[in-house]
Amino acid sequence: MNRTDNDAHALLAHPLDLPCGTQLKNRLIKSAMSDSLGDGVGNPTGAQMRLYERWAEGGAALSLIGEVQTSPFFPEKPGNLVLVPNADRAALQSLARRGSINSAQIWPQLGHAGALAHGPISNPKGPSPLDVQDLNCEGLSLEEIRDLPITYAHAASLAQDTGFGGVQIHAGHGFLFSQFLSPLFNHRTDAYGGSVQGRFRVIDDVINAIREAVGPSFPVGIKINSTDKLQGGLIPEDAMEVVRLLDTTSVDLIDISGGTYFPGAASSSDGTSASGPYFTDFARHAKQVTSVPILVSGGFETRDQATRALRDGSADAINLGRAMALNPSLANTWLSAAGGDPQFPIFDNPPRGSVSAWYSMRLTALGEDREDRFDLSPAQALTAYEARDAERCIRWRRRFL
Repeated sequence: MNRTDNDAHALLAHPLDLPCGTQLKNRLIKSAMSDSLGDGVGNPTGAQMRLYERWAEGGAALSLIGEVQTSPFFPEKPGNLVLVPNADRAALQSLARRGSINSAQIWPQLGHAGALAHGPISNPKGPSPLDVQDLNCEGLSLEEIRDLPITYAHAASLAQDTGFGGVQIHAGHGFLFSQFLSPLFNHRTDAYGGSVQGRFRVIDDVINAIREAVGPSFPVGIKINSTDKLQGGLIPEDAMEVVRLLDTTSVDLIDISGGTYFPGAASSSDGTSASGPYFTDFARHAKQVTSVPILVSGGFETRDQATRALRDGSADAINLGRAMALNPSLANTWLSAAGGDPQFPIFDNPPRGSVSAWYSMRLTALGEDREDRFDLSPAQALTAYEARDAERCIRWRRRFL
């Protein structure tokens, strides 16, 4: 092992201590991805359990399950898990147990899709009423906003009770709390709108409610946007103020990302070729205004990129999504002397949304231990993904609506 390999191993393998007292065994995290492997009524499946077991076997310090709904009425997709009182506790316990072997952590990413809730199984609601392009939603009432901390606290308590090691609050990518933070979508004139502090208020309330419910030693992380990548949306200066506000809370890990899934918006994750990490510059500056550990997401494809971000102070840990979908043992690979980077596929003019669908269907193949036989094109993956969602919507409506 040469000096460069030694440096990489030392940086990536070093444990990370969180403010609550939990230690992550290394600096490589499996990012929250919409694996879409729930059973269509909010519960884990065997394939989902196996998928997270594989990432734990593969050396990831922490795997984040995205997106896990705190309510069945505003889901991102019908393949999401739902943490509600009548959830299948035995299945959740099995997922938590299998995803935490090999000294790994597994946390659900708690979310509410808001204006982006899946139309066939929802009546979308955001901070404010919207009617733009293909997006139409009602605005949440004050009572509904004030219920959010209670709902999130109940979901976090269920996660704790069923054996998960922590939770992450989703406040990025255009979902509800990202909508609250964005002046483009939050037009409220009450205490939950206006200034950055006002737009952050509901998030602060949710963090406090979760902390009160789970106690001081249970990890609570959060994912935020550094930018919405939309004209009139959240800008980096306001996002940096959000980091400063988070520094006054009890969160244990701040995950930096960006972009939205609003119709017509450019998605950071829908590229088809390598372009390098997206948000390291913002993350480097964020580390100067908070003592909370910084996790950075987006565009990491090589071990050199990951070690450079740790070495230059851009991050305390690295979030890997598609790279770990291509190699579920990537953490072990990068912690080895030999190293080795995943080979990212390059698709020629794929249909819109099909690259994300391709990765989602690959996650299904990983959960079924058949990735060596996975040969769908992006267009075929999109067709299969949409057909599966349509079937699950029927089951979702029967159970919840």
